[in-house]
Amino acid sequence: MRRALLVACLLAWVPFASSAATPGPRPFDVRDLIAFDRLSEPGVSPDGRQVVFTVSALDLAANKRRSDLWVVGADGSGLRPLTRHADNDTSGTWSPDGKTVYFLSTRSSSSQVWKLPLEGGEAQQLTALPLDVGSFVLSPDGKWLALSMEVFPGSTPEETRKRLDETAAGKVTGKVYDQLFFRHWDTWADGRRKHIFVMPASGGTPVDVMKDMDADAPSKPFGGTSEYTFTPDSRAIVFGARNAGREEAWSTNFDLFVAPTDGSAAPRNLTPANPAWDAHPAFSPDGRTLAYTAMKRPGYEADRFSIVLRAWPEGTERVLTESWDRSAGDLAWSADGKTLFTTSDDLGNHALFAIDVATGKVRTVVGKGHVVSPQVSGNRVVYLLDTLRGPAELYSARTDGTDTKRITGINDERLAAVRLGEPTQFTFAGANGDTVYAWVVKPADFDPTKKYPVAMLIHGGPQGSFGDQFHYRWNPQTYAGRGYVALMIDFHGSTGYGQAFTDAINGDWGGKPLEDLKLGLAAALEKYPWMDGDRVAALGGSYGGYMVNWIAGQMPDRFKALVTHAGNLDERFAYFATEELWFPEWEHGGTPWENPEGFTKHNPIDYVKNWKTPTLVIHGAKDFRVVETGGFATFTALQRRGIPSRFLYFPDENHWVLKPANSILWHDTVLDWLDQWTKAD
Repeated sequence: MRRALLVACLLAWVPFASSAATPGPRPFDVRDLIAFDRLSEPGVSPDGRQVVFTVSALDLAANKRRSDLWVVGADGSGLRPLTRHADNDTSGTWSPDGKTVYFLSTRSSSSQVWKLPLEGGEAQQLTALPLDVGSFVLSPDGKWLALSMEVFPGSTPEETRKRLDETAAGKVTGKVYDQLFFRHWDTWADGRRKHIFVMPASGGTPVDVMKDMDADAPSKPFGGTSEYTFTPDSRAIVFGARNAGREEAWSTNFDLFVAPTDGSAAPRNLTPANPAWDAHPAFSPDGRTLAYTAMKRPGYEADRFSIVLRAWPEGTERVLTESWDRSAGDLAWSADGKTLFTTSDDLGNHALFAIDVATGKVRTVVGKGHVVSPQVSGNRVVYLLDTLRGPAELYSARTDGTDTKRITGINDERLAAVRLGEPTQFTFAGANGDTVYAWVVKPADFDPTKKYPVAMLIHGGPQGSFGDQFHYRWNPQTYAGRGYVALMIDFHGSTGYGQAFTDAINGDWGGKPLEDLKLGLAAALEKYPWMDGDRVAALGGSYGGYMVNWIAGQMPDRFKALVTHAGNLDERFAYFATEELWFPEWEHGGTPWENPEGFTKHNPIDYVKNWKTPTLVIHGAKDFRVVETGGFATFTALQRRGIPSRFLYFPDENHWVLKPANSILWHDTVLDWLDQWTKAD
């Protein structure tokens, strides 16, 4: 009841209503975290003078975020909202002449494509389709729209709508499945697939260019417009899809396909020789080269993405980045076609790189912080940058990395109202004597003469990184604002340190990573005397939640408190309960019946007898990645062992906690738990 009243009160308070409401900087907390405006989807105008982007703002009373389009000059001038509406406007896209912005909007109670003439006038609805439009791209000549909708394969949008309405009106609720996936991420399958449709930009009937494919494009659950593009002549679509049939749940074999925009021919596989993942198609400005990214090892979702160049349409291929030991992300071409830009994790950052197309030589353009969505504008590149010191804003730099300019400061007033902890990166000798990187964030009110409790945050993935990023779920500043030192160690298996370092966790989940965490904590305590080694808590989600469960049995006397969010307790059972089977099969060396030792080698459930540390367990009911029974079982074990424990359960959240009010409850519960066990006398 106390928690329910607390959330009700928070819903009535919208922070930062005015600068007068915040008389002075205060320690940062979760209410500040969720109140920041979030920038995304930058797009540079054809003349390079303007940038359109999306800004999502908090509507705490409605327990959601709402998005509008904004525009700013590439030099930082003229910042203004382009749309203001009670519904969501996203995905701003320039017409080739720069006079119109196309975008997605829910103004019609459905997600549809709209357009807004910049010379004046109201936004006009372009599509009125019976299904939501998930994403869209505009053809190079501006005459065509490619858009994604979820349809039953072989059915039109109208037929799909009719079938959905009939099902909703019927009394039958049972579902019959003949193959995996029967559910994925947080959604139960109903037979629909994401398909790409093409229609005239002036309006008309959309054509399904994937009509008979039993596959999704863009991919579910997170795929977007980086997975499909028009050919330079606007006559065809290149897209990525996993057309794996009954093997879909244990396959990472995404291929690139090409299909004519009029749907006159079936899609043709462009990359049939590669049994691993092909992605991110991007054509050079002259249309003569298709760049894309490709993995080599089937079944391994964290393999290195190399950049491949293919002479278009039917030419030879060459790997551009064979000698570059980083994994490429989305691709952006320079205007002259001589350089490719991409981002990648790199030594605790997510950096921006430029690759010479002729030689494959790589240089760093922006090396610090967390860079996303690079867009080339003449001899400059525009990108979003966030760091541990604040949320993403738009920046631009010359393509050689010089003359960096910050072109928005939308969150400056909010940042000025809070005190943040100072982040510091350090290295230490980890497992096998390898160099391991870590970040420390000091308490917001740091005093070097005092000692502070430590919150050791363990990242998920496991092939991931806790780097110089302003994260909206696991943000170390929320702990720093509460008086904790936040410690984040990029253990073996983390990304951004070379593929061999990433691969080192395969089959060794509880080995070298745990050794790194032990050695990293010891190194931090020795290096920073203001960290209190007698008051340390460990927290993690997903793989980090698994690691907390593993720590509970391996280091039962080391930590004052533990927090395990969406963590496996029994790796063997988890295989049969999860949805994407390629992941545990790769990580544990096969299936449980082929290699049972791989699932029992480092299995937390076998060490429950050693547990004694007070533990908070968190889980979401819509988590199909690590199903809720894992959280139930963990809490049951703790209670039966008589260990102080608490269970925080979200009936409406998935692997992540996304709703603003739930995020507040999550952070308050976690920090109250840490306070109880690390700050109590």
